[in-house]
Amino acid sequence: MTQVTTEPFGDVDEGSVEKWVLRSSLVTVEVLTLGCIIRSIRCSDRKGRVDDVVQGYDHLEGYVSDRRYFGALVGRVANRIAGGRFVVDGVEYQLAVNNGPNALHGGLRGFNKAVWRAERVEDGVCLRHTSPDGDQGYPGEVQVAVTYTLKGGWLRSRYQASASRTSPINLTNHSYFNLAGQAVENVYDHEVSIQAQSYLPVDGTSIPTGEVRAVEGSPFDLRKPYLIGSLLKPLPGPGFDHNFCLASPGDPWALRPAARVCHPESGRVLEVSTSQPGVQFYTANFLDGSVVGKGGSRYAKHSSFCLETQSWPDAINKPSFPSCMLRPGEEYLHETTFSFSTV
Repeated sequence: MTQVTTEPFGDVDEGSVEKWVLRSSLVTVEVLTLGCIIRSIRCSDRKGRVDDVVQGYDHLEGYVSDRRYFGALVGRVANRIAGGRFVVDGVEYQLAVNNGPNALHGGLRGFNKAVWRAERVEDGVCLRHTSPDGDQGYPGEVQVAVTYTLKGGWLRSRYQASASRTSPINLTNHSYFNLAGQAVENVYDHEVSIQAQSYLPVDGTSIPTGEVRAVEGSPFDLRKPYLIGSLLKPLPGPGFDHNFCLASPGDPWALRPAARVCHPESGRVLEVSTSQPGVQFYTANFLDGSVVGKGGSRYAKHSSFCLETQSWPDAINKPSFPSCMLRPGEEYLHETTFSFSTV
């Protein structure tokens, strides 16, 4: 049985922010109504020691000014859109560019900065938001909901949306994990595996080139467990920030295993399953020690990792990629589960 409680967490211009606490016998999760942020996930190691395994801030002010999307739900469209431009039904839309020449994670004030309406559900909380027509340059009004439920060591995220006009939609959670504890310096001693036969190469601005490349024989072949530290050494660039393809275009988007990360020293294991066709593996390449997080921790490069389950990046401009379009009368629906255990 999961205990669900709520308490005030502070105020912003858009209204009061609540903190919802989901507590099972194995895991405790804190969720904020600002940006549906997963503020904390506390779980035990093999010796029973409890640590918080996601990075973030002690106080609301940190999340208000945050530019790294710590723990947040990002949208309307997660990841990057080339040039911030796309065409729907013959009409070109131009978004604000906020990541070099591209649009990233929904815009200057995406879903991560909205205060969501929350209500208790069995074993969790459901959060809702209305994005008006033209919000951040996107067409149509969109009704969005995410439901977080916790049962034992399983945290399930269920995303739903509907639109009044055809619009791209791609929602994900952007938690930064360190299974050794959120304050630990790096994740080099974590073992990662990702169940993907292919990945998307990117250009110099991290936009997919359009090629779907087999992982075989490359540093992106993570079908067997490897230490993250050993993977980063031969990898060109600052680290992983790539989409791994869990499904090919036309495949059914059923819930499927995506990734597993183990921290051998603590014994903590995170397993991720999703109905989305991709997962963005990101190794916190652009943290630089300037962010002061929980307990005064300074988050440095490679101090955490993200597993962002989502549609393929820039799919709106790549007809060969799985579609990210939501049309009137349709329902956007996907699920992702995070399972926490020990070995």
